[in-house]
Amino acid sequence: MEDAWRKAKRALGLGLCVHVPEAEEGEREDCSSERRRRLPAAASGARCRGEAAVTVGPESVPAPSDVPVLLPLPGVVRRSKSGSSRSSSKRKCAICFDSMRHGNGQALFTAECSHMFHFHCISSNVKHGNYFCPICRAKWKEIPFNRSLSSNIPHGRIGVSRARLTQQDANMALLHQVPNHHQRVRRPHTSEPADFNDDEPLQQPEVFDNLNVRSTKTAEINTYPEFSTIPQSSSKDDFAILIHLKAPSANPDQGTGKLANESSAGSSRNRAPVDLVTVLDVSGSMAGTKLALLKRAMGFVVQHLGPSDRLSVIAFSSSARRLFHLQRISHHGRQQALQAINSLGASGGTNIADALKKAMKVIEDRSYKNSVCSIILLSDGQDTYNISSSVQGASPDYKSLVPSSIINDARHTVPLHAFGFGADHDSDSLHSIAQASGGTFSFIEDEGVMQDAFAQCIGGLLSIVIQEMRVSMECVHPGVQLSSIKSGSYPSKVARDGRNGSVDIGHLYADEERDILLSVNIPQSRHQTSALKVSCAYRDPVTGETIKIQGDEVKINRPTTSNISEHVSIEVDRERNRIQAAESIECARAAAEKGALSEAVAILEDCRRTLSQSFASRSGDRLSLSLDAELREMQERMANRQLYESSGRAYMLSGLSSHSWQRATARGDSTDSSTVIYSYQTPSMVEMLQHSQNHLPSPQGRQRPRPR
Repeated sequence: MEDAWRKAKRALGLGLCVHVPEAEEGEREDCSSERRRRLPAAASGARCRGEAAVTVGPESVPAPSDVPVLLPLPGVVRRSKSGSSRSSSKRKCAICFDSMRHGNGQALFTAECSHMFHFHCISSNVKHGNYFCPICRAKWKEIPFNRSLSSNIPHGRIGVSRARLTQQDANMALLHQVPNHHQRVRRPHTSEPADFNDDEPLQQPEVFDNLNVRSTKTAEINTYPEFSTIPQSSSKDDFAILIHLKAPSANPDQGTGKLANESSAGSSRNRAPVDLVTVLDVSGSMAGTKLALLKRAMGFVVQHLGPSDRLSVIAFSSSARRLFHLQRISHHGRQQALQAINSLGASGGTNIADALKKAMKVIEDRSYKNSVCSIILLSDGQDTYNISSSVQGASPDYKSLVPSSIINDARHTVPLHAFGFGADHDSDSLHSIAQASGGTFSFIEDEGVMQDAFAQCIGGLLSIVIQEMRVSMECVHPGVQLSSIKSGSYPSKVARDGRNGSVDIGHLYADEERDILLSVNIPQSRHQTSALKVSCAYRDPVTGETIKIQGDEVKINRPTTSNISEHVSIEVDRERNRIQAAESIECARAAAEKGALSEAVAILEDCRRTLSQSFASRSGDRLSLSLDAELREMQERMANRQLYESSGRAYMLSGLSSHSWQRATARGDSTDSSTVIYSYQTPSMVEMLQHSQNHLPSPQGRQRPRPR
């Protein structure tokens, strides 16, 4: 023991520091005297000038007979203000979002810039050549480096100390010198199996009463005829009838906006578990801040998946690689996922086709299947390996990027949600990929909102309450005929005789709404006309139960007089405005692609003028007013060719994706709850989005600069 303390004193004389964390409030008085007895006088009275040292929680500190771990102290380190150590203990690690509270057995690392992280999180970054602070991007001179601590622990005490340290904390130290940058950084290489059937088995379902799981609500169907009355002597062609659908609410204790380990005990079983494959661009253009923000955003996603959810990550540059198999996000799985994500480095080109092929292989080779499955793709560049035009001036063949299994999946069972990042991504290709799969395309203009964009997306994916929904409509009166269905990108069909039709909606998030506009022909009649009846059927993803709902018949009164003054239904007029705006955006984009920006601006201006004269707009309808704001924003982004190329095209495509699926996408500042642009956000999305914004370091710089 005497020899051990001699080593400790010698270490202190060489500029080393013993850092013992403060006790919790309840323990401080009881432990202070004991600690003073355990530490040498020089150590107990000294305060280090810098805190670039590893901190071990109290239960990891050896018993009084053990020797404290000695770690190097940097020569000159900017010291945080008094009391920062105590406040830091209440923070969360900016990499994995777990608590950094002293006393939980986690080793902590406080950098020269005064930011603190879990040691195993930051050392994973450094191991792969990242020497910058993930928060402030300061370049470090003193960096964490994994190395056995056995040389720092006296012989005879190694077994005791290792037993008290967690597995991640058993190997840690500080490295004084940054490795030579010319020296090649070795990356972990793992050979991939021929088949990706190594997915982790699903969590065993608990035995519970279906009444506790089954939603107390079902989907709602409402219908709105254009007018409630038509004179007996009149017939109407293309008479509009709106079908409005609304999904049931999320279970109250579902907790989509909470961290997975903070959710209530029953939350994971009260929603459909998800198989999620994220496809991440790590090409050379993602180096630096972009990659750091991507890791932070992925950390947020990982922390909000539960033990029933499974995740696999595909990283791609010139080629694609699977970072880890499809595994459950248990505590162990979460740690593995975070470490793999933090180890990412950026280099090489952009091969989206190879990445999507590998992502679909993960899904197709699964031995087990969760009820919900989706792909998230993020890229900041253009595919440099597969896109080419055989004829000069012809449009690129974006279908070559999409696996055939996605194109042939008419029911869109695996939607792919694509995120275009920055001014140089290929928005046309990403929009085409998302559209082919039944997913959405989002435009991340400001790098600071990447996490928000991901949060909004998974807020929806973790709240799916309806799958395989099909809406059917049938004419009742023998003279009524269905002429057309306007349902955006949702597949629809009308029978040859016009007597019935259907729309395949697929899946819906909790509280999500859908509008379908029908055109029917109404004949003359002396009696009330029963125009049509609407029904729907869908599957509950939690219980697997098939639910069928019958809506009320749409009936039209037939008065004898024709001088009845009646306003058009505001619900029908609102949907007409939305459809007209979407069609105008598509026409304006086509004109802009031909180089006719002034013509494109004029198309949008004509649409705005028409919308302003509609009954819904004059009545102050929120959607109609937000459509005007959206069209005006698009006009501003077409002020010149450069602005259109850098942001206008992506903004318009994201808007088209949003309207065609009637689903929220990230575009510009549309994730900001104060925006006037209608974004189809659901309560679950808003909750997750707010949770993301509450866990970001600072709102500075998060506002998108207005186009000039």
